[in-house]
Amino acid sequence: MSKQFTYSISSIRFDENYQPADSTRLTTNFANLARGEKRQENLRKTLTMINNRFNDLAHWDNPTADRYSVEVDIISADLDIEGNGHTFPVIETLKTTIVDHKENKRIDGMIGNSFSSYVRDYDFSIVLPEHFEKNPKSPPAADFGDLHGKLFQHLLNSEAYQTNFDKQPVICLSVSSSKVYQRTGNQHPVLGIEYKQDEYSLTDDYFHKMGLTVRYFMPAGSVAPLAFYFAGDLLSDYTDLELISAISTMETFQKIYRPEIYNANSTAGHVYQPSLKYQDYSLTQIVYDREERSQMAVTQGKFTEDEFIKPYQAILDEWAANYVVTSETVQKEAVKKRAA
Repeated sequence: MSKQFTYSISSIRFDENYQPADSTRLTTNFANLARGEKRQENLRKTLTMINNRFNDLAHWDNPTADRYSVEVDIISADLDIEGNGHTFPVIETLKTTIVDHKENKRIDGMIGNSFSSYVRDYDFSIVLPEHFEKNPKSPPAADFGDLHGKLFQHLLNSEAYQTNFDKQPVICLSVSSSKVYQRTGNQHPVLGIEYKQDEYSLTDDYFHKMGLTVRYFMPAGSVAPLAFYFAGDLLSDYTDLELISAISTMETFQKIYRPEIYNANSTAGHVYQPSLKYQDYSLTQIVYDREERSQMAVTQGKFTEDEFIKPYQAILDEWAANYVVTSETVQKEAVKKRAA
């Protein structure tokens, strides 16, 4: 039993020579860029955007805006359900490392950033459409996202995660185009102006089942708020440079994938509703096929159903029914490790 539901963690550098692993979801931001004739140019320009944005935000003692560069590693967590060595790629995130060229040292950046999950594809591309087809006016079932949430918390509480990382992940995503956000009077020196909404989105609820809370901030120089999903205290658990590494990495991806929102030519107002139909925006020089990406999500959701959900349905149901860890438990374990 001790070998069942165990994780193994691996990493691969995201640089101009990056080639997606066979187990990587092709809809993932970083994998999507590394395809086609422009793949190396795409990757090089993306990394340049990340570095420039980082130096823009980390401007103190940085007069020529080139003190820092950011290295990005793709972290993959594979789950062995039966303890027989056969694994399924459950979750991928990004880990940043900050290179301080002035002090000639390397500094840990944020773990999390992007979030990639085959099971999430299954939930949103298979389960949810089937539900709305049968029940167009009713919300998803109460247990929607339960399995995924428990798998994520199980990963954070695992020996594999805590051996490799000493902080909880922060996931940074786009705000929802179906919700209205209002500017508050709160302003953080790095995260910027905070926004709030009166009603959580389906994605917010989904991430809440992963043990994560959400806050929305628009950093200086940004044109729209970003959604930050975290456990613990976003404002005190992370250094300024860690927060900047998350902003610079994920805002770059959002400018490429959602230019209508994050590369708009005007800044979000006090009351703001994002829209992918907004016309006044600029394109980056990076090639990206958003239509193909949306189609691939369905394909990969079906793959998850066939290769993970159906073959292990009984085992997954029994495990999920008995797994009761909470985000507070996960956080306490991380705190204990940092203090050790």
